[in-house]
Amino acid sequence: MTYDVQTFGDEHGLPAPDGRFLDRELSWLAFNERVLDMAADTTMPLLERVNFLSIFPNNLDEFFMVRVAGLKRRISTGLAVPSVTGAQPRSTMRSLTKNARILARRHADLYRKDVRPRLEAEGIFVIGLDELTASEREGMAELFNERVFPVLTPLAVDPAHPFPYVSGLSLNLGVVLRHPRSGAEHFARLKVPPVLPRFINVAAFDGPRSSAGPEIPVSPESPARFLPIEDVITAHLDSLFVGMEIVSASCFRITRNEDLEVEEDDAENLLKALEKELERRRFGPAVRLEITDDMHPRVRELLVNELAIDESEIYELPSPLDLRGLSVIADIPREDLHFPKAVPIVSRDLAEAESSEQPDVFEALREREILLQHPYESFSTSVQAFIEQAAQDPHVVAIKQSLYRTSGDSPIVDALIEAAQSGKQVLAVVEIKARFDEANNITWARKLERAGVHVVYGIVGLKTHAKLCMVVRREQSGLRRYCHVGTGNYHPKTARGYEDMGLLTADPQVGEDIAKLFNQLSGLAPGTTYSRLLVAPSRVREGLLEHIADATRRAEAGERTRIRIKVNSIVDERTIDHLYLASRAGVSVQLFVRGICAIRPGIPGLSENIEVRSILGRYLEHSRVFVFEHGPELEEAEAYIGSADLMHRNLDRRVEALVRLEDPRHIDEARHLFDLAFADDTARFDLDGDGLWTRASVDAAGEPLNDYQHSLHRVHRRRWSRQRG
Repeated sequence: MTYDVQTFGDEHGLPAPDGRFLDRELSWLAFNERVLDMAADTTMPLLERVNFLSIFPNNLDEFFMVRVAGLKRRISTGLAVPSVTGAQPRSTMRSLTKNARILARRHADLYRKDVRPRLEAEGIFVIGLDELTASEREGMAELFNERVFPVLTPLAVDPAHPFPYVSGLSLNLGVVLRHPRSGAEHFARLKVPPVLPRFINVAAFDGPRSSAGPEIPVSPESPARFLPIEDVITAHLDSLFVGMEIVSASCFRITRNEDLEVEEDDAENLLKALEKELERRRFGPAVRLEITDDMHPRVRELLVNELAIDESEIYELPSPLDLRGLSVIADIPREDLHFPKAVPIVSRDLAEAESSEQPDVFEALREREILLQHPYESFSTSVQAFIEQAAQDPHVVAIKQSLYRTSGDSPIVDALIEAAQSGKQVLAVVEIKARFDEANNITWARKLERAGVHVVYGIVGLKTHAKLCMVVRREQSGLRRYCHVGTGNYHPKTARGYEDMGLLTADPQVGEDIAKLFNQLSGLAPGTTYSRLLVAPSRVREGLLEHIADATRRAEAGERTRIRIKVNSIVDERTIDHLYLASRAGVSVQLFVRGICAIRPGIPGLSENIEVRSILGRYLEHSRVFVFEHGPELEEAEAYIGSADLMHRNLDRRVEALVRLEDPRHIDEARHLFDLAFADDTARFDLDGDGLWTRASVDAAGEPLNDYQHSLHRVHRRRWSRQRG
């Protein structure tokens, strides 16, 4: 079924577009407000709260670099149109600015007035220059002279020195200087080099000197006294501007438009075009100026004029700016201030096939398909082991892999290189347009090519976001394909902090599907069809809409039905409209959404059967799961996992893949995620029809509700114990 979203509401009696969708951008800010709510939770371990405080500004940076920057560009060029909610572009910008300003101030106050005093009560201090002991001052002077001074470059502004380029997200000091004889005042800009640690533990320099440098780890027994690096520099400005009087020094930071616009004429030129665009991005226009509230008026005026910043784009905050650096403090190894340690287990299905110290993945897959959930189950002993064993196995003849994001010291990339150098045919589909990882991926693409890996960049005009790996192995019965379809990146580091799922399988049907998809990515096969996979941009939306429409028809016929969807974001209007129709027909709809949600739940006559929940915790909920149930006891179910969120970019402008689960155990495991998430006694955020999220963390008696992720750890351990027992 196809339709124009603008007329769909009239045809089916739904409200006009501006009455049935929540604003995407405001919903994104609401997600970051939920991150802030976690930082404000006094029942959470203190250093975990500090971690959420460091995540918030990083998220807000990306929001300004991409979403706000894009809207500003469209307004300035006259290309902006009303949003799907009917809001005018300038009105949307005013709302975003107002809400972002409120959140930024709340974030700063939460750190200064709540978290920082609690850190001090635990012996962890963020101090100012006036709080240094004599011994600490001596240590900071030595640190400055040996490690900081050599990398600083003061830049004066005068007729002979134009205003310097200021890189996006860099921390800078705006210094006002006075000539002692003439009395003339001058301005200088000093960039805080990103190679320096954001916060220095001065306690590490109070006593015998160590060659380990400023990032000495802090043990639970030792004192922790952190000084912002800009304060170290400020204390020694006289050695940079010899003979001048220091009138004032204050911090500022700008955010630039860093969204990429690459014209993909053909794949051959894509790498060079992207490199040029990355260079251009460094000089994108400023969209936000953060300054400290003690900034000298002259510096403020100069920055506004030179950066062409509007007053509405200035964010005046207390020191210190750029609290992303709090991650250094969040990593202090104080077990009493962190979540209890949780060690991933080896998948029970892999453990059964254990024939040595390392599970034999191929042996296990000849017996059954394996559904994985990280980080509850180990990534290194499953997905990573699968690829590494394939690289070393002399019977493996080919490996095909998609790479969207991976780590700087990736064992996955090393395994692909090892495989290619040993004579195996290796294909890597590297998505060099992965936002903010473009430079890393270009580096890896070239490294892979030099090692003899066939590197392709997917299909012109589409990002390759699907998480796929296929291993072709020569066996007695002939060639056999072993495959992995996942919801997350092949990134060993994020696999420890992101919740993701993956299916390992030797099913010939999946193998044929993935072989076809890789052929489409490396060659030309636009008419490809699939059996167990739904592949975007051709079939993910349509396939899901068919399932939603089927549930709607069943409900209209009096059958009990339920739709359960877990995604990072849902903004696709066609999908939302189908869910509204399903709700009106009596289908129960449960949406487990981490981030942006444009659907309005609980509206009488529209969405009273739709529930939306969000869960934030020690892991970032990242898997995408789709379950469709029907029958008197909802006993019949079909389930998919994969890489696609319900956003236009995923469904229309990316190569995505969902795989249908076949094993009844796996379908039950997918269903159990929703049973747990939507249980009345689970802590969560609930969304209402006005777009407001309400946190439920305690029951009527004031007792804490169950932590969803802690519960999943227990579930996986029980399953493992039963299997081993």
